[in-house]
Order: sequence, then structure tokens, then C-alpha cells
Amino acid sequence: MTKIAFIGLGNMGSGMCANLAKAGHEVHGFDLNADAVKAAVAAGAKAAATVGEAVSDVDVVVSMLPAGKHVHQVYFSEDGVTAHAKPGTLFLDCSTIAVEEARDAAGKAAEAGFSYMDAPVSGGVAAAEAGTLTFMVGGPKDGFEKAKRVLDVMGKNVFHAGDPGNGQVAKIANNMLLGISMIGTCEAFNLAEKLGLDAQTFFDISSTASGQCWSMTSYCPAPGPVPTAPSNRGYQPGFAVAMMLKDLRLAMGAGDDVGADTPLGNHAQQIYSKLDEDGFGDIDFSGVMRRLKGEL
Repeated sequence: MTKIAFIGLGNMGSGMCANLAKAGHEVHGFDLNADAVKAAVAAGAKAAATVGEAVSDVDVVVSMLPAGKHVHQVYFSEDGVTAHAKPGTLFLDCSTIAVEEARDAAGKAAEAGFSYMDAPVSGGVAAAEAGTLTFMVGGPKDGFEKAKRVLDVMGKNVFHAGDPGNGQVAKIANNMLLGISMIGTCEAFNLAEKLGLDAQTFFDISSTASGQCWSMTSYCPAPGPVPTAPSNRGYQPGFAVAMMLKDLRLAMGAGDDVGADTPLGNHAQQIYSKLDEDGFGDIDFSGVMRRLKGEL
């Protein structure tokens, strides 16, 4: 059994925290939302009233927070994690934040005598609840070996991406590819339908041909072929447009910093940005299909 503090019990964090408690770890949960803390307690965690109370006597701190500013506030503010954690505590931040924000956090943690690993996830809410997430971890090798024992409880794939910040590099590059491929998949299904080929027949053909991709076979944006896809429940997320847009903006910002040319990434960002601006940020990102069909 490992003593773990879990900070950030939202849509993703709640399932992750529950799986750690289910595995027999002593988990101290903290969130600004009291209802989220109550849900964590019902799943087997212990309630913490403050960040300091959550982290004061644990071996590992896991966090799942909205953005880089929240990560830095939680870890490095006057009443934050580093002010209360005991020496040797391992920090695992599973948030998706900017690469440089993660590298800066790792440097600040090291100065304070702690090991910080950026460990963003892929898989969405369903995978968080099922314990089948993919983790992309940046940080020192010895920290990764310790982190993996905790992350294995919450995921089925745990990869060491290399130096601090490289977990975020893997995450934003992967999600840029996902955003691009989803738009292409939506366009293909829409074209096939307009030309008289039904979604199931096109799926049966293309899913075994060169156009096959995850956006088609696991998360099909056309209703019908993949029963578990958001397209079969009114495009409820899943992974919301606003979340995809956040990741694309991080990818484009990082690309600008290093002079990486990402024309399709930029175009994908524009498409998701327009959906968000038009009030559809809370639908699943596969809902691009509805825009192409003129429904949004």
C-alpha cells in the first residue's frame, strides 16, 4: 500500500482516484468542489480539507488540473504542495499543460528537493473510469520506475518519454494528430453519404483498407458503426471540442516556439475554434461531423 494524495477530482481525476483506492492504496483526495470530494470518499478515498492536509504525510502526489497556472499555484504557492510535502515525495502531474510550464515546474520542484514527473494521459473519461488510460511520462528514469507502480493502477500503457516536459510533447503531438485525423474521418464519411454510400458499408470497407485509423474504428463520428462512440449518444463527450481546442493551442504554441511547420494542425485549430466560438465547445470533438452535415 502506498499513501497517495490526489488533487483535482473532476471528470478525469474522479475515476483515476477511485481506481487507486480500489487497488488498496490510502488515497487522500482534495478538490475545491465539495461534491467531488464526497464522491471520492464514497469510492474509498479519505477527504482532505486543504492541499496541505492532503500531502503532508504521503509518498506520492497525483494531480489532474485544468491548466498550467493551476499546476504552478497548487505546487508552488505559499500553501501549496512543496510547502507541506515531506522530503522524498514524488510528484506526478497528469494535467495537460504547456511543455515549458512542465519543464519549469520540474525545475522548481528539483530546487525544493522533490522529483516532479509530467504524466499527461490519453483515453478520456471512460478510460479513466476503467483504468485503461495511456500515460506519457517525462522526467528522470529513477522517478519513472517509482511512478509506474502507481500509474499502472490507472492505465494499461505507461511510457517513459524521456526528459522533463517530454510527456507533454508526446501528448500534444498525439492530440494534434488525433484532431487532424478526426476531421479527415468526418469528411470521408460525409462525402461517402453524399455520394450514396451508407455509413456502415463505408466503415466495413475503409476500416480494413488504407484509410483505417483510430478515429474511424474506435470512435467513429458517423452514427451506427461503433455503438460505444459518442456519435451514438448525441455527441455527448467523450472528449469535448473545448478540450481538443486547448490541446491544439498548446501544440501550435509549442510549434511556434521551435519553428515547426504545422499547417494541418493550424487548420484543425481553426475548425475547432469556430465550433467553440459558436457555442458548441461542450459537444464531443467528433461533432465536427454535424457541422459538415449542416446541422450546427
